[in-house]
Amino acid sequence: MLFGKYINKYYRKYWYFFLIGFIALVVVDYVQLFIPEYLGEIVDRIRAGNIDQVYISSLIWKVLGVALTLCIGRVLWRLTLLNASKRIEAGLRSEMFEKAERLSQRYYHENKVGTIMAWFTNDIETIEEFFGWGSIMFVDAIFLSLFVIIKMISLDWILSLMAFIPAIILIVWGALVEKFMSSMWENRQKAFDDLYDFSQENFTGIRVIKAFVKENQEIKAFAKIAKKNQNVNIKFVRVSVIFDVLISTLCTIIFCLIMGFGGFFTYMFVKGSPVVLFNHSIELTSGNLVTFISYFDSLIWPMIALGQIVAMHARSKASLKRITHFLDEEEEICNPKNAIVLDDVKGNIKFNDFTFVYPDDNSPSLKNISFEIKAGEKIGVVGKIGSGKTTLVNSLLRIYNVRKGSIFIDGHDLMECDIDSIRNVIGYVPQDNFLFSDTISSNIAFSNEKMTIEQIQDAAKFADVHSNIVDFKEGYKTISGERGVTLSGGQKQRISIARAYIKNSPIMILDDSVSAVDVKTEETILHNIVQYRANKTTILIASRVSTVAKMDKVLVLNDGNLEAFDTPENLLKISPTYQKMVYLQALEAEVEGGKR
Repeated sequence: MLFGKYINKYYRKYWYFFLIGFIALVVVDYVQLFIPEYLGEIVDRIRAGNIDQVYISSLIWKVLGVALTLCIGRVLWRLTLLNASKRIEAGLRSEMFEKAERLSQRYYHENKVGTIMAWFTNDIETIEEFFGWGSIMFVDAIFLSLFVIIKMISLDWILSLMAFIPAIILIVWGALVEKFMSSMWENRQKAFDDLYDFSQENFTGIRVIKAFVKENQEIKAFAKIAKKNQNVNIKFVRVSVIFDVLISTLCTIIFCLIMGFGGFFTYMFVKGSPVVLFNHSIELTSGNLVTFISYFDSLIWPMIALGQIVAMHARSKASLKRITHFLDEEEEICNPKNAIVLDDVKGNIKFNDFTFVYPDDNSPSLKNISFEIKAGEKIGVVGKIGSGKTTLVNSLLRIYNVRKGSIFIDGHDLMECDIDSIRNVIGYVPQDNFLFSDTISSNIAFSNEKMTIEQIQDAAKFADVHSNIVDFKEGYKTISGERGVTLSGGQKQRISIARAYIKNSPIMILDDSVSAVDVKTEETILHNIVQYRANKTTILIASRVSTVAKMDKVLVLNDGNLEAFDTPENLLKISPTYQKMVYLQALEAEVEGGKR
């Protein structure tokens, strides 16, 4: 069987399925061995000429009873054991999904999506297979073999010994080869991960590949990875086939031995000169030999199952190891004890000597940042690319852990607050404007599925995207496609803004969220922010100074340092970075005007 700290609980949870299924299997294994006895009895009666109508009638009823028992038993173990395996698969996948949602951003920077998806599909299915058919084979290999061995020994232990010695050798060899096959399966899964990663990355970036006419180049690269995956799989299958062939060969050899020696022993007994070995007289009738051969025929399946169990256990053990490693991953972002649940938040934000260093990075992205945003203020954030603007707002969302006492919301230390409550009080528009493959209305109402169509439309009007949506054939029921592929960049940005606005959060963060819209649309959105988010805190990251010109204050970052935090008017006097941005954008506007 398969054991592990994330698996053992399912034995306790579904013990009744396993108990009923195993009992049904054992009953089936035992009852099916009546058939060889009936065959042997028929042969002996035919030879003795002792067949009558009463015997035939009783035999028919016996066979029907066996058939009915086998039918009920086989239905029962399928309904229980296969049901339990599917439930375990669902439970384990659900547990992994919940774990995936709790892991930090760092984990997904270090691990590719394709690899993680392979754990959720290929590895879990391998474990499910072992719990289902693997359990069935395991019980059959033990109990059917045990029943058959007892029956065979009861007929003749000398002939049984000839059959058991090769089988014992096979069991020992199977135990030795399991570790080797487990290692090979792990290599196979890693090769599959690489294939999955490459495919996922290419499908995601298919438009770039087509735009640069690199289809042939990517096909060749895929062929190399596929070839490696093929070689690893062929190597694994080769070993599995060799093992199966060895089992079949041994079974054939044993069958030949039984037929040869058994036929000779029966012939000598019928002649009246039974063979004596080790002071044991071998007295085999024709019926006994038929029964013995039928028993051995029943033993072939457990021996074949043994080989499959070895391969299956090796695969599931390697897959469980990968899944266990994933579930054991440390959860960096978690609630503290006695976490403060933020409620009735006004929107006051304070950074106190805040420094941030990304994991596995030596140099800080933000250094000694201190400022305070009063409740209801509209704040702009500007700076050169890589100056730390996105890092600053991500810190507010507890995407990464920060130093205690460095960030406060309404006077509460961020690191002492409940994570869900932090994110519930913030409406966030990310830089990448991710949309789900769903209707536009569902994307806008993502924070609350109970939003009315009127509320959704009001949010769309706030983001100045309502007129675009109603022009679509399906209107708000239009499917955005994967990651919003059917929409333009500006439409995706504005739908993302509507999604954040509809939360009606006391704090709203827009990370460079109007960069893909025209000037008129930008002005409309900024006007709506001032009008409809009065007395609510709004932080707007922008690459253009014109975007933040009407904000209450603007925060200027320069290479991770806070250069200035003041009104736009005062920044023109005290901030070299802000002055340069204003000058360059004015020059750019003048040049573009001259060209026109």
